[in-house]
Amino acid sequence: MAKGFRFGVGVMRGGSRAMLEDSARRAEDLGYHVMHVPDHLGGPAPFPVMTAIAMATSSLRVGSFVMNSAFYRPALLARDAAALRDLSGGRLDLGLGTGYVEEEFVAAGIRFPSARERVDHLRDTTEYLAEHLPDVPIMIAGNGDRVLRIAARSAHIIGLTGGDRAAGDDQDPLADRIAFVRAAAGDRFDALELNIAITAMPLDDSGLPDLTIPRHFLPGLSDEELLCHPGVLSGSTDEIADRIRGYRDVYGISYVIVQDRHAEAFGKVIARLT
Repeated sequence: MAKGFRFGVGVMRGGSRAMLEDSARRAEDLGYHVMHVPDHLGGPAPFPVMTAIAMATSSLRVGSFVMNSAFYRPALLARDAAALRDLSGGRLDLGLGTGYVEEEFVAAGIRFPSARERVDHLRDTTEYLAEHLPDVPIMIAGNGDRVLRIAARSAHIIGLTGGDRAAGDDQDPLADRIAFVRAAAGDRFDALELNIAITAMPLDDSGLPDLTIPRHFLPGLSDEELLCHPGVLSGSTDEIADRIRGYRDVYGISYVIVQDRHAEAFGKVIARLT
């Protein structure tokens, strides 16, 4: 049986309490299930912002997409997550990643660990949280083998990037990553929730997305290739809704996250899917 859809929207910018509360209530009204906050220096502070969102809403879950686990000791992160779990009435999804922006470590006065060290720390953090906060769903987002193996074995939600290559006649990077997760998860796989984050979609009737963000993260792909990437949506509202249905039917992806600038446009898609 296909899983029911869940939809999330990210808060990328800071702002006043009133603006944040209005955005959260609007997201709830549009049918979003989760509002996410990133973890980057220069952006909003995750835990205070997630708390404000939870206080302003009644059913909307809050989540991090994703905490830079290398910034935190597991016990301290677990303390803050437990407090938010309790204050939100259990409406917390805790997203974790390895951290990747070296400049942020420098600005924070923290040594930038090697990739192996950051993945090891993600594993240790995930294991600690699973032991001490078993009722808090954990999302792990990534694309590499080691990160996805940790996610498959310990997380509840797998955040997929869609791959870093263009799909060809005999290649489907997204299907490849999901097959890897399936093999690593074993009997856990059917209980996992598969997620994909959308980085671009149309904001008007042109059907054309702004490719600025995917160009930044996937500089090796042409615009034509980016338009075919799973994280980029194009076409009419009905065409996008059909594509999202295809993600679930073909890949088993039932959880889709968009950015705050896409909230209204994707809200029309949600209305087609619910």
